[in-house]
Amino acid sequence: MGWTLREVAERSRVSSRFLSDLETGKGNISVARLADVARALDVPLISLMPSEEEQKSITLVGLRGAGKSTIGKSLAKHLGVPFVELDALIEKQSHLSLGELFSLHGEAYYKRLAYEVSLKLLAQNEPMVIATGGSTVTDPETWQFLKRRTHTVWIKATPEDHWKRVLGQGDTRPMANRTSAMAELRSILSQRSALYAEAAQTIDTSTMRVTEAVRQISAAVRANRLRKNSNRLS
Repeated sequence: MGWTLREVAERSRVSSRFLSDLETGKGNISVARLADVARALDVPLISLMPSEEEQKSITLVGLRGAGKSTIGKSLAKHLGVPFVELDALIEKQSHLSLGELFSLHGEAYYKRLAYEVSLKLLAQNEPMVIATGGSTVTDPETWQFLKRRTHTVWIKATPEDHWKRVLGQGDTRPMANRTSAMAELRSILSQRSALYAEAAQTIDTSTMRVTEAVRQISAAVRANRLRKNSNRLS
């Protein structure tokens, strides 16, 4: 942009010395301060966060009842990495249950927290398996960030399997006093399918066992790593 370091410092309110350390890889900046630099440069925050040569983290997306938690825990154990549920972290940060959060603040607030929590998680640069909320893909900024920084997997299932598994968890809310609940579930799945399909990989849990799902995801991650290493060498 032709700006001096001092001009960037004045615009971002981050000292010239610290910006210099960042440029040479010596500085360790918080997500909030990095956001200040991004605004000063008028660029997306994710453009200042380098893509990992190896996509170590895995993000599971899909509607509730698809099997994200079951597969996520098994996959994380297989890979020897932590398993993280994004919604649990959002509840912890907001000091509210998801029901209370949506009731008091609405979906826009939830999406903002989901984006902030995702940034903090991946800023750690530690491999992990992340299970997201069902609506995460409907927020373009969060979804683009996760696709760019992680290996994304759509955990897919039929509407009937979604329904049966949620009931199996002891949650009767989906159909309580709502005769159209199944139709609503089908509609939501239909509306989001195109977004879920943008994931790097699809695992259909209606036709696949957990052990096979873990094997296929692990194999895809290894293949991506080998391909990137091969591209660098060539």
